[in-house]
Amino acid sequence: MGTSDTTGLHAGRATHREWIGLAIIALPCILYAMDLTVLNLAVPSLSADLKPTAAQLLWIVDIYGFLAAGSLLIMGALGDRIGRRKLLLIGSTSFGLLSLVAAFARSAEMLILARALLGIAGATLAPSTLSLISNMFRDRQRTFAVSVWVASFSFGGAIGPVVGGLLLSHFWWGAVFLVPLPITALLLIVGPVLLPEHRTPNAGRLDILSAALSLAAVLPIVFGIKLVAEGGSVVWAASAVALGLLFGVVFARRQMSLPDPLLDLRLFKRPAVVAALGINVLDFFVGFGILVLVAQYLQLVLGLTPLEAGLWSIPAGLGFIVGSLLTSAVLRLMRPAYVLGFGLTLAAGGLALMAYAGEIHSLVLIVLGNVLFSIGSAPGIAIVADLVVSAAPKERSGAASALSETASEFGGALGIALLGSLATLLYRSALGVTMPAGIPANTIETALRGIGAASSLAPSLGDGSALLLAARSAYTSAADITFLTAAGIVLLTAIVAVTMLRGLKTQG
Repeated sequence: MGTSDTTGLHAGRATHREWIGLAIIALPCILYAMDLTVLNLAVPSLSADLKPTAAQLLWIVDIYGFLAAGSLLIMGALGDRIGRRKLLLIGSTSFGLLSLVAAFARSAEMLILARALLGIAGATLAPSTLSLISNMFRDRQRTFAVSVWVASFSFGGAIGPVVGGLLLSHFWWGAVFLVPLPITALLLIVGPVLLPEHRTPNAGRLDILSAALSLAAVLPIVFGIKLVAEGGSVVWAASAVALGLLFGVVFARRQMSLPDPLLDLRLFKRPAVVAALGINVLDFFVGFGILVLVAQYLQLVLGLTPLEAGLWSIPAGLGFIVGSLLTSAVLRLMRPAYVLGFGLTLAAGGLALMAYAGEIHSLVLIVLGNVLFSIGSAPGIAIVADLVVSAAPKERSGAASALSETASEFGGALGIALLGSLATLLYRSALGVTMPAGIPANTIETALRGIGAASSLAPSLGDGSALLLAARSAYTSAADITFLTAAGIVLLTAIVAVTMLRGLKTQG
């Protein structure tokens, strides 16, 4: 099958138009990553202003990723039908408008809602850009283009903290949500002129029920995890998880019965695709899971300003860019399985170094460990994205790229929830033991919500320094154990990569 309304699609090497188009495609990717990383720096200040509970703070941080993950499949399928460029431009416009709403949120509930809608709008960006790349480039050029695509996310993540830190040092926390606006404006000006359009002719109807079922499967599971992290009812949490799993089974059965499913389960018949998606989930699980931990550690334990924390985050972002761009060249020397295995082992070592650095409060070693993790984890993202998209028929490239992105988003959001919940549980446990005497009961409960809450309370107490010292010690201990847990997960992922993908050869 072919595509209609196609510009620059040919079997040979890409021309200058495709490479210019790739530069344009990088813009929404930068936007997407910047929006995520600037929020991490804003967590302490928005916590002091909006005073969210521990559960609300987790929702503020990760509901964006979860609703993006739940919406990616339908957005990928929608792009196959209405055109990937059109979807990209519509999504970018919505993203910019919703960023304005988030910037001026006056309550935790309002910010959660704005972030949720941003997640749905953001779900249009990754599958539309990746599917455009799959149609614009071939073989090794596509592998390099995907590496550039991954690097653009890394670039956004690298400059996001700096831009966010500058804004937070002069303006209120909501200013960080205004960062995407100029990028959105530039994309809307040049995108219609320079980006080719691709869509699938004679595509079937979108199945809205499948999209609803995918959300119904994901969100109850997340709610259950968060409920346990906050010390809520285990019965309610288990019931929510069971409900999510039930909806997941119904979703899968419906996909197998549809002639044009939202999620093409035939892709899962290839063991390499299943293994690659699993690796992607775990890679993003750890990568996103440690973002908030690092941001809060730098500011609330080491005492850096948002700007200083942002500047010290640049090396990790640059490491990710380097790792992404080197992927295509390294794949010429060894098979994907060994590239993944070596990279993930390096990443695990970086996480272990971060755990040690946290215990001795070494800023330099924290940054070095983060750089090693970034370099080592970067190749996996490009390799998996290329593998999944190339395994699908070209007319299903949007849905296939959405599948890859869904795995990434789900892994990232689950990492924020699970690793964040683990850190919260460890923090509450440690602080409960070391809480200074004479602290009022209501103050204790507030301090146990998180280190951000404890830090905002300390100045109002007569002996606030003792509470702050105890909170910093508890958070350091929690972060160290979480980093070591993440290192074990990444090392296990490296073993899976080498074992399951050993027979996979580089394309081209």
